[in-house]
Amino acid sequence: MKHKILVTGGAGFIGSHVADAFRAEGHEVHVMDDFSGGREENVPEGAVVHRLDIRSDEAAAVVRRERYDVLCHHAAQMDVRRSVADPRFDADVNLLGFLNLMEAGREHGLKKVIFASTGGAIYGEPDYVPQDEAHPLRPLSPYGITKLCTEKYLFFYRAQYGIDYVSLRYANVYGPRQNPHGEAGVVAIFTERMLAGRAPVINGDGLQTRDYVYVGDVVRANLAALAYDGSGIFNVGTGVETNVVELFRALRALIDPSVPEQHAPAKPGEQRRSVLGYARARQELDWTPQVTLEEGLRRTVEWFRKRRAA
Repeated sequence: MKHKILVTGGAGFIGSHVADAFRAEGHEVHVMDDFSGGREENVPEGAVVHRLDIRSDEAAAVVRRERYDVLCHHAAQMDVRRSVADPRFDADVNLLGFLNLMEAGREHGLKKVIFASTGGAIYGEPDYVPQDEAHPLRPLSPYGITKLCTEKYLFFYRAQYGIDYVSLRYANVYGPRQNPHGEAGVVAIFTERMLAGRAPVINGDGLQTRDYVYVGDVVRANLAALAYDGSGIFNVGTGVETNVVELFRALRALIDPSVPEQHAPAKPGEQRRSVLGYARARQELDWTPQVTLEEGLRRTVEWFRKRRAA
């Protein structure tokens, strides 16, 4: 079955890869992005582009007019530190922007939502690892809180209006097209600095751990979510913990073994551990991660190298 899909944030890192995959499967794809972080060259050929803020009346009018049956929602204020500094802005984009689209869509053909949620920020410090979907939810940032609120609203729209949803709680996604500017994306930041001949800075002792999942595996999770018959919440991670020092050394080996290991004071309030179990996704979506960290980093470094040479 072919769908008419709106991918918000479809010019950004993850959203553009997902939009590519939907186009490759023959779906009609529209991209809505304000291009504050997205790039023109990321948008797949053949996609219809709406250069709009998801909070705007114009965005709601597009949703009413186009009658999408699927919303794949990746547009977000995604900077955790900015959410702490300005919770109102975070809620304005991540909650009110989302509700703007949902209210327009619910009476105009919307049947399903695929939502880019967060695994790391929604659970907080783990009681046990890997964290599964039943783990207590203790978000420590407004960003994590708005992602959790969005999941609750999705449950409401399912119960009230019959709109199915799949919430994908991403681990730390990395890969080609990731933006090395800002605080998101340590793989991109480290890679860019090392390729420029500069040493990246590790915050604190570098023993804080994350679960790094390759963007191609995240794309496959979105395709599985599109085909899924029903509603649910699924972790999208690898179940493997990697600390920042290990990540730095793996990238250094690929780029320049002479780069020194530099540490700076730890960032206050930074989570120490995060690693996601994916048993539910394996069972219900038939999804498992396929790209190892070693292979994913190699592909990522290769992409950044080519972009610098272009």
